[in-house]
This record gives sequence, structure tokens and C-alpha cells, in this order.
Amino acid sequence: MPPAFRLPRASRIVIVGLGLIGGSLAAALRQAGVGQQDDDSVILACDPDAGEIRRGMDMGLIDNGSTCLGDVLDGATLVVLAVPVLAMSSVMKALAGYLSRMAPDVVITDVGSTKATIREAAIEAFGKLPERLVLGHPIAGSEKSGVAASNPDLYRDHKVILTPEQDTDEKAQKLVETMWCMTGAEVLYMGVERHDQVLARTSHLPHLLAFSLVDTLARQDERLEIFRYAAGGFRDFTRIAGSDPVMWRDIFQANRDAVLDALDDFENGLALLREAVIQGDGDGMLATFDRARHARHYFESLLNQTSYQAEYQMQETAKLRYRVAPGGSVTGRIRVPGDKSISHRSIMLGALGEGVTEVSGFLEGEDSLATLQAFREMGVAIEGPHQGRVTIHGVGMRGLKKPAGPLYVGNAGTAMRLFAGLLAGQDFDTELTGDTSLTRRPMGRVADPLRLMGAVIETSEGGRPPLKIKGGQRLNGITYDMPMASAQVKSCLLLAGMYADGETRVREPAPTRDHTERMLNGFGYPVEREGDTCWLQGGGKLVAAPIDVPSDISSATFFLVAAAITPGSDLLLEHVGINPTRIGVINILKAMGADLQLENPREVGGEPVADLHIRYAPLKGIDIPQDQVPLAIDEFPALFIAAANAQGTTRLRGAEELRVKESDRLQSMADGMTIIGIDNTLYDDGIDIVGKGGEGANYGGGRVDSHEDHRIAMAFTIAGLRASAPIEIDDCANVATSFPTFVELTQKVGLSLEEVRYD
Repeated sequence: MPPAFRLPRASRIVIVGLGLIGGSLAAALRQAGVGQQDDDSVILACDPDAGEIRRGMDMGLIDNGSTCLGDVLDGATLVVLAVPVLAMSSVMKALAGYLSRMAPDVVITDVGSTKATIREAAIEAFGKLPERLVLGHPIAGSEKSGVAASNPDLYRDHKVILTPEQDTDEKAQKLVETMWCMTGAEVLYMGVERHDQVLARTSHLPHLLAFSLVDTLARQDERLEIFRYAAGGFRDFTRIAGSDPVMWRDIFQANRDAVLDALDDFENGLALLREAVIQGDGDGMLATFDRARHARHYFESLLNQTSYQAEYQMQETAKLRYRVAPGGSVTGRIRVPGDKSISHRSIMLGALGEGVTEVSGFLEGEDSLATLQAFREMGVAIEGPHQGRVTIHGVGMRGLKKPAGPLYVGNAGTAMRLFAGLLAGQDFDTELTGDTSLTRRPMGRVADPLRLMGAVIETSEGGRPPLKIKGGQRLNGITYDMPMASAQVKSCLLLAGMYADGETRVREPAPTRDHTERMLNGFGYPVEREGDTCWLQGGGKLVAAPIDVPSDISSATFFLVAAAITPGSDLLLEHVGINPTRIGVINILKAMGADLQLENPREVGGEPVADLHIRYAPLKGIDIPQDQVPLAIDEFPALFIAAANAQGTTRLRGAEELRVKESDRLQSMADGMTIIGIDNTLYDDGIDIVGKGGEGANYGGGRVDSHEDHRIAMAFTIAGLRASAPIEIDDCANVATSFPTFVELTQKVGLSLEEVRYD
């Protein structure tokens, strides 16, 4: 057992209440070595049932015990209250009378499933909340009861929530955390009120419903027939109705207000579903069922710690590191996932359209899935995704419904900025939030012009998320000269312009991707363009249209560069989008000397696509033309690796936009390249990179930080092809936001890439 998970020597632990929870805690501590071999600690117990005390001693769980609390408290260093919630008050009052007999630094904790009631009981018993009282709640249990049901693994891989107050002693918190870690549990921290609200919805309400359903059926005359033919779903849902009824009576009484709030929400949802059944509203039922199904899948991902979005809930997942061995090859034929920008927009416009939109090639990355889930939360029925296919039952321009809470868009800056535009025109208030990386990114660039249109938007300090958007505002069209080239800002204003009175015109200082304009026209909403300005009239409508999402050129870029820098490479990338506003990377690589051919060019759903065939050829450093910068803004991390393997210096200027992406990409790439030995000079708006050329290793290895930026992580992954030693990249979990099959495809074409979990 590591020292961090060991209680102090000669600990005197008293468990008050030797039922399933208290007995399992004793069993887990015994299994972890407490009171065993060279550990001179003891575990004592108090329980009103003398038989339970004897049974606990016979099982070896406790060293001694008594039915009288005063008999076991002398010198106690840690007291765990494992009694029913409504018994806490009397036990704490008794405990207060014995304080002088316990160790001076005694720590008291509990296992109750409601915290506000227990906190009030502690204040009443002790006169104030003791500094060394740490309220806690293990999220574990069983339908069985009594010490005989004790299970040393009951808490393993389960969560324990601690709810300390601001002045709770830190050493006391650490001691309680250590105790639970010794059982194999994961310790989390929450406020008392938040705990009671969350548990009312995730634990107390399901138990209440299970008890009610079984009781309702059991009171019917044909109950024997009903239970005889009940399927597995009935068994799974009603299993928890076999729990201790006295315990649950106490919980519902102690957490009354939060349980009633949760029950109100449930009854409202049930009423809506009932009405949909009455009216034969298939889309309404589908919206509810599909939203619930995907929420369940999301819940499973949190339990399995497979998603970075777990951070938005109550836990943090283990971090992910890439380890790339030097060398490797790049050959074969692959198709990278669908274009993220088009995937986002397909959901948005499909949801606002009239009719059913069929989408194929949808990117099933976390960013796009966050957009999809957000529209589900606003009442849109969406089928899928399944193998890239999504069916969206549009609700029309005014058919969205107020979501129950903030809309979480993960790491998707595109989603947040485009959402801001379309939500500014709705009749209801909304809040947009995201993960830690997204909440550091500037949103004033969309909030400020939206305010000029009449929107009411609140941002956090520095114009950062979350965004709070007040509904019911009258928007007016504006003419806006963008201070920077940004497709996200342009798209945001065009989406808001659909809800505005009059005309909305946007002028861009340099060309940016035009997916929004193309797709709006495809959905029957006219967007005009002349030179550097595009515009539309408010008050139109969208009509559903099929969308075939081409492969993402940004994702393809990492493989284009991988093949361009690796001797002997021969790679075909299928069905890649070659929108004229996105092909800067193709133009730049060709200017550097890459052997890159566009084969089988065609148009799909208004978007040009082609197969990209690339073979190795020596690259040379160039001065990147400034007119290509906005056309390749997302591809520069990979292009920097191409520059590091070219002969001579590559210079980039006019790329200050890179400093406000998921990370400061200029700084992040410069830092990482310096670590592995790539000569570079950083500027405010660009960088110089000195490449060595040749066909051997052009730099060394080392550990670099991706700064939670998926493109930084993938860029340094392909750098391993020409390194002399392994490259390790930290914080790579966000690669799933844009490229969920990246590791699989890199290994398929010939890179040696390993994933490593770490804390």
C-alpha cells in the first residue's frame, strides 16, 4: 500500500452502525492492512444490536465493540457515523458528550446520503460545525443489509463525495480522503447543496419511482400474472425497490425539498411524453427517446472514463499521452473522418429546416456530437449517428425549445460562436459553456457585433465563456467590417441575420471558408456575394436538403505532411473536401515542392471533393504568401513540421489568429519544436523555422506539451517520422474532438504510435 494511502500508525477507528455500509468499510480497511501484521491500529464498532457486534468480531472485521457508544470512544482518532440519516441527530448529541474522552485531534465523518440535514444536526449537537468534521457520502450499496452482507470490495471503483465547508480542517479532509482511497474508491468534492440536488435526481428519484412502480403493480388483482411475464427491463429497473425501506423513508424525509424538485421535473417531462402519445406525435416521442438514449450512452462513457467531457461533470479522467517511436513509413489508401466544419453546420441548419435532413459522412467526434446533443436538448428529434449517417427532423426557424440547463459544447469553438448567432434570435434565454480549454478562448469577437444587432449577451471576464444570451430581443441587420478574417464570426452574423429585420452584410478582410454560405443556399436560403462582402435578408426559411460531408482537409493535412516528409511514402487520401477557401495547405505544400496530385475531382452537395495522392519529394523552405494564411489557418501546426524537414528557412507572417485558437499555437509549436531541437524564431504574428532537409533524422526526441490542443498533439505525432529518438506528447485526449480514428489510421499507414494513460 503506497504511503499516501495509509492511515497513521496506532489509529483508533470507531464505526458507529455496523450494517452493510459500516461493515463493508471495516472489511475494506482490514483488506488494506489496518490492524494487520505490523499495523497496531484497531477497528471498533458500536451498534444497538449486540448480535451484529458479535458477528462482526467473528468475521474478523472489528477488534471489539459495544452497544454503548461510550464504551468504544476512549482515545478514538477517527469516528465514522454509519447510521440512518434521521438517527444522525441523536448520535451526534451523544458523541458531543464524549469529546473529552477522544483524541484531541479526533476526526469525525459520516456516510449519509443527504448532507444538509446532517450538517444541521451537527450544528445543533456541537453548537457549531466542528472544524474536524468532514461530511461524506459513498455512492455504493446493495439490496442486502446487515454486517453479514459486508463486502470488502463494495467501494472499489465507486465514488465517495466529500462536502467540507470553507473552514473545515485540511488535515482532517486528507485523513478522510486517505481512508476512502484505501478502500479503492475515487474521492470527489462538492458543496452540500449541490450534493443534495444531484443525488435527489440520480439516486433518490429513481428509488422513489421504482418503489412506486412495483407497489402499483403489486396492488393489482392480476399481479401474479404481471410479475410472471415481466421481462428483464422490469427486473433491471425495479431491482432497487428491494432496498431497505426504512433507510429510504429517512432519506426522502431528510432530503424532502430536493426530492420534490426532482419529482416536479420528472412529472413535467412525463406529462409532455403522455401528450405526445395521446396526439400520436412521433417526432415528439422520438426526440425524447433519442435524447434519453444518447444521454445514457454519455452516462456510460462517464462511468468508464472514456470521454474528456467527464471533466464537465464531477470527475476528471486520466490524462492521455502519445509516445511516437522514431522512423516509420507512410503508405496505403485511407479515408479520414468527415469535415468538422460541415458536420457542425449540417446539424444546425438541418434542425432549423422544414422537413427531414439526411446527413452522410458525419464526423462522429466529440465536438460534433456536442452540437448534436445540444439540439436534442432544444427539442429536435435526431436519429443516429450510425456509421456517419444522421437523420434530423427539422423544427423550423422558430421551433427550438428552451433547454433545461446550460448547453455544453465541449471543446467546439465553432459550435459556440455559431450557436451565439442563431440563439441570439430565439425567444428563450440560453447559456453556452464548454470545457476548460474552450472557456479560455475569446468570444467578444462574436458578442460585440451581435450586440450591435440588438442582442443581449453576457460574457465572463475578458469576453470569455460562458455566454449568457437573453432571448426575445428584436434584432436588426447591420453592415459589419470584420477586423480579422474569421469564418466563425462571419457565420455567426449570417445566422443571426436570418432572425434580424432587414439586411445583414459582412465584409471580410481576407477570404475565409464559405461552408455556411454554400449550405444556406443549399437549404433554400439565398446568400449573395460580391467581392469581399456577403449578405442576406432576414425573415426567410430553410428547407431540408441531403448533405454528404466530405473528408476533412484539416484532418487529411497531418497525413499529407507525414507522406511529404517521409522517404518512400506513397499515400492516397479519399474523398477530401477541396473547397477553394480551404486549400491553402495544398497550395503551400506544392510551393514547397511536394509531389501532390488531385485525382477524380467532383462535386458533392455543393462542395468540391477529390482524392489526394501524395508521394515523398524533397521539400524546400519558402516565404508563405500572406494571401494563403487564412486559407490554411488550422493547418499550420502540421505545416510547421513540414518546414522543419525542408531545406532552408520557412517564414510565416500575418498569422496572429493562431494565438487565439485552442491554445496559442504559435507559442505552443515554438516551445515544442525547441524541445526536440528544431531551430525557430517566434514573432508576434508568425515564425521562422529552419529546416535541415536530407533524408535522415532532422531533430531529436523529447516530451512536449500539447496544451490540450488536438492539432498540436497530432502535429508532433507525425514529427516522430523524422526524429532520432522517441517523442512524447502530453494531454492528447482532445484529439477525439476532431479526429476520433487518428491513432488507428496512423498505425495503419505505418507510424509507431502508442497511447499511455497517466495522472
